[in-house]
Amino acid sequence: MTTSATGPTPPTDPTGSAAPVDPAVRAELGRLRDSIDNIDAAVVHMLAERFKATMQVGHLKAEHHLPPADPAREARQIERLRALAESAKLDPAFAEKLLNFIIAEVIRHHEQIAEHPTAPEA
Repeated sequence: MTTSATGPTPPTDPTGSAAPVDPAVRAELGRLRDSIDNIDAAVVHMLAERFKATMQVGHLKAEHHLPPADPAREARQIERLRALAESAKLDPAFAEKLLNFIIAEVIRHHEQIAEHPTAPEA
């Protein structure tokens, strides 16, 4: 038990609750969180692979003096991902926000590559 300026703080369990939690609930929570952790790891690895490919695109664009952004392709990709999200029962607006965030980072990489085409990749 810890003490704060307002008095003793009761110990908490992994759910953050001060009340005791049924061991079966705690086990299920742990199982679900393990699954979430595995999915998060897969997402990070998939994003790393995606950025490896987009870095190659950036070098190709720089070599051929193409612009870092391709608004027509970006618009097609957003529509494509919105449709995929909808069929997967994921909020299409969320999918669009996520893709816009990724696209902005890709464009930033492409701009850096265009400015310094011989710099090592991040």
